[in-house]
Amino acid sequence: MLPLQYGTVGTAMTFEGYAGDYDRAIAAIQFSIDGGRTWTTCETPNATSDKLVHWQFAYTPRQPGEFRLLVRSVNDRGEASPVPDSVPFLVKAE
Repeated sequence: MLPLQYGTVGTAMTFEGYAGDYDRAIAAIQFSIDGGRTWTTCETPNATSDKLVHWQFAYTPRQPGEFRLLVRSVNDRGEASPVPDSVPFLVKAE
């Protein structure tokens, strides 16, 4: 789990990191802010198996509270990471 990040309602937050899958190419990175019920998929068409994929995710919070961004990779076989990374963040009112 990554350290807690802070944001403000109505102000965009940008999260970033790296993903790799050892000997498989990363076909997509997926993001969820609802505990994994739904995922936003961003394809990585030029990824290769020998390099990490740098990802960024922008999110503008609409309400204050404590949240958690889940991030997982999907390899070229269509297999998603079994345990997503977790990025906690705290959003304060404007």
